[in-house]
Amino acid sequence: MSTGTLLLFSVLVFFFTEASYRSIEELSLWVRTYFGYFYLYLGLGCVLLLLGIAFSPWGKLKLGGPEEKPEHSSWAWASMLYSTGMGAGILLRAVQEPVFMQQNPPFPSNSSNEILALEFTFYQWGFTAWAFYGLFALVIGHALFVKHKKVLVSSSIPEKFKGKKRANTIDILAIITTVFGLIAAVGLGTAQITGGLNHVFQVDLGVSVTLLLAILISVIAFISVWLGVDKGIKQISKFNILVTLVLLGFVFITSNMGEILLSFGKASLHYIIDFIPMSLAIGSYNPGIDFLTDWTFYYWAFWLAWAPFTGIFIARISRGRTLRQMLLGVLILPSLGTFFWFSVFGTSAFEVIESWGSYNNEFGNVFSSIFVFFEHYPIPSVLNSITILLLVSFLVTSVDSAVFVLSMFTDNGNPKPQKKHRLVWSILILLATLAIILLGNAKPEINVLEAVQKLLIITSLPFAFFMVAMGAIFLWNFKK
Repeated sequence: MSTGTLLLFSVLVFFFTEASYRSIEELSLWVRTYFGYFYLYLGLGCVLLLLGIAFSPWGKLKLGGPEEKPEHSSWAWASMLYSTGMGAGILLRAVQEPVFMQQNPPFPSNSSNEILALEFTFYQWGFTAWAFYGLFALVIGHALFVKHKKVLVSSSIPEKFKGKKRANTIDILAIITTVFGLIAAVGLGTAQITGGLNHVFQVDLGVSVTLLLAILISVIAFISVWLGVDKGIKQISKFNILVTLVLLGFVFITSNMGEILLSFGKASLHYIIDFIPMSLAIGSYNPGIDFLTDWTFYYWAFWLAWAPFTGIFIARISRGRTLRQMLLGVLILPSLGTFFWFSVFGTSAFEVIESWGSYNNEFGNVFSSIFVFFEHYPIPSVLNSITILLLVSFLVTSVDSAVFVLSMFTDNGNPKPQKKHRLVWSILILLATLAIILLGNAKPEINVLEAVQKLLIITSLPFAFFMVAMGAIFLWNFKK
C-alpha cells in the first residue's frame, strides 16, 4: 500500500506540477503558522522528558538482557548515530547559517552578534533535534529489546489501543515520510556537490552530472545496506566521522584557535542558560513570527519528519545499552560535536568577513558557501575535494540506514530484513530521486526540491500529535 501511495503521489506531481507546488507551499505555510508554537512546546517537552527518564531509576533499564554488553563499540555507535542523524547538513550550513544569524540577529542580546549567531545556530541543531530522534529511539528500543515486539512504529502503541487499520496507517505514514525525507536529502546533497564542482572547476555542469551523482550514491548505499549494519553501514559511518574530524581539525589549527574556543564556551553557556526561554520564544527571546516560520518552525518540522527512521535506526543499534547511556548519548554527544563544528567554521567566517571590511552576501549561497570559505585557507583544492567526498559519503549513510529501516518495516518488523526488501527499496528510492531531479530540470521556474522539503513539514504534523500520544502511553505503561 505504501508503494502504491508513493506512485500515485508521484504521478499527480509529475502531471500537475504547478498545482501540486502551490498546494504544498500553502499547506506548509499553514502548518508552520498555526502549529509552529506547538512544535516548539513539543520540542522542549521531549528534551525534559528524556532528561527526566535518563536521570531517574528507569535509566538503569537495559535494552536487552541484564548481562548483555553493547552490540557496537562507543566509537562505532556514535559514528552511526551522527552520520544518520545529521550528516551532510552540517556541511551545507557550516558557514552559511552562522553568518546569516550574525548579519540578521534573531533578537536583541547583551552578547555580541557573533556569540548570538552561534547560540541560535546551536539551538536549531542541538538538544531539541536529537530529542525528537531520542523519543522514538526510547519507545521503539524498549518495545524491541525489552518487550520483544517488531520493529514498527505501530509497536509503540499497546494492542488494546490500536486496531489493524490504525496500525497500518501509522506505519504507512512513517514509510512515506521517510521516503520523502530521503528524496529531499539526496536531491539537495547532489545539488550541493554539483555546486561545489561548478565552483572548483569554474564550469556549469548540467543535470546529467547530478543524475550520475544520485546513481553513484544510491549504488554505494545499496552495496552498504546489502552487506548489513556491521560490514556496510558501520564501516562507512566510521569513515565519515574520521574524515570529518580531520577536516575540522585542519580548519581549527589554521584558524584563530583561542577565539574559537572562547566563542564555543561563551555560546554554549548562553545556549544552556537561554534554552528554555528560547524554546518557548517568550519575551525578548521571541524572534517574531516571520523569523520563526522561516527558520525554527521549519527546522523543528524537518527534524520531526526525520525522527521515525532516525530514531528507529538508533534503537536498532543500541542493543546492550541502558536507557541512560542511550538517551544521554543521543542528547549530548552529537550536540557538543555540532556546537564545536559551527564554532570553528562560524567564528572563522566572522573573521574572514571582518578582514574584508564589508560583506556582500559572499556566503549567502547554501550550496557554495563552504567552498567560498575554503578559498581563504591553504590547499583549498584538497579541502574542496575532501568536502565533496564527505558529502557523497554522508548521503550514502543517510540512504543506507533509511533503506535498512524501510526494509524492516516492509519485512513485517524483522530487525534483520531480507535482502530482497533492501534491493526493492534501494531501486524505488533511486527512481524517485531521479524523477524529482528531472522534474526540477524540466520546470526550472518551480523549485521541486524545496517543495519536497516543505512536503515533509506537512507530513510531520500527524507525527507531532502521534509523538504526544506515544510519549504519554509509554510513560503510563512504564509507570505501571
